[in-house]
Amino acid sequence: MQRRSFLKHSGMAGILAAGSAPAFAQGSPTIKWRCASSFPKSLDTIFGAAETAAKVVSDVTGGKFQIQVFAAGEIVPGLQVADAVQNGTVECGHTAPYYYIGKDPTFAFGTAIPFGLNQRQYDAWWYFGGGRELFNEFLKDYNITSILCGNTGAQMGGWYRKEIRTVADLKGLKMRIGGFAGQVLAKLGVVPQQIAGGDIYPSLEKGTIDAAEWVGPYDDEKLGFNKVARFYYYPGWWEGGPALHYFCNTPKYNELPAEYKAALHAGCAEGNTWMMAKYDAQNPAALRKLVAGGTQLRPFPKAVMDACHAAAMERYAEENAKNPKWKKIYDNHLAFQREQVLWFRVTENTYDNFMSSAGATAAAKKKK
Repeated sequence: MQRRSFLKHSGMAGILAAGSAPAFAQGSPTIKWRCASSFPKSLDTIFGAAETAAKVVSDVTGGKFQIQVFAAGEIVPGLQVADAVQNGTVECGHTAPYYYIGKDPTFAFGTAIPFGLNQRQYDAWWYFGGGRELFNEFLKDYNITSILCGNTGAQMGGWYRKEIRTVADLKGLKMRIGGFAGQVLAKLGVVPQQIAGGDIYPSLEKGTIDAAEWVGPYDDEKLGFNKVARFYYYPGWWEGGPALHYFCNTPKYNELPAEYKAALHAGCAEGNTWMMAKYDAQNPAALRKLVAGGTQLRPFPKAVMDACHAAAMERYAEENAKNPKWKKIYDNHLAFQREQVLWFRVTENTYDNFMSSAGATAAAKKKK
């Protein structure tokens, strides 16, 4: 059976299940890519998604298509991955697209915008709401083809040296915060700093910054933020479902045989599911450990949330008025989100809220 016929009729899952990768790769070229990650190896979940994708690619092709993943700084600094992919220094990179909003704020849609989609909604938008097509159309000017590969789920609101009781407490706060959210918080007096993950702890420890957000309990504990800041806030309204992507150099991607492209997309899909599942499995225990160690868990006051939401809407209106590339994706993204929120209100939120209440009631009865 011809390889393409087998792929067409059995699909990638069938190839993996049948253990047919070596046969699949017979006569195929040997290709080796380098992948520059924006993350350190110590962040095993976010870095691990890129490795997971690379392993699937190798397994599917019988080792004929190999991708070696390099941590931030090994080839290029974490915040220069897009440039390295664009100019062909590396064939691909694993990164958060919103790191590059300095080039164009439209990059934010590759990861998250404040008060945007949650993880499930983002996947739905990417695969079935036009997100993949719109974002890759935008990336044509940068010589990049993007493949979804990871999500952290809704993030925490970060670590603070002092309590945030009112909107006024944000004024003058020097905060490490990535992406578009920094521009939103700047409207409320925050001084945003974009710092790569591995450099956040020393900046917070030395007092160069007053607050920092990263991902959530599992990663934040690994990075030691609880040792230098006491108050841990939630939710991270700027990252309701932040996505990670494999950025591929478009000419290199186009040179791949069709089977290798399919293997790459299958690997990234595995990495996407793997990352979210691993974070969900790890975060509860990590949060318990942080709180037991003295971390003060705090929700953002509603007045602060309301002010941040208003500032976000104001910033979006500004960008819509001057950036047609942004507006094209924003209009699609917003319409999709409105439908998703209505659907989630009907069953997902109702179920989650009931289970939360039921769990609290059961716990209270057990104590009596």
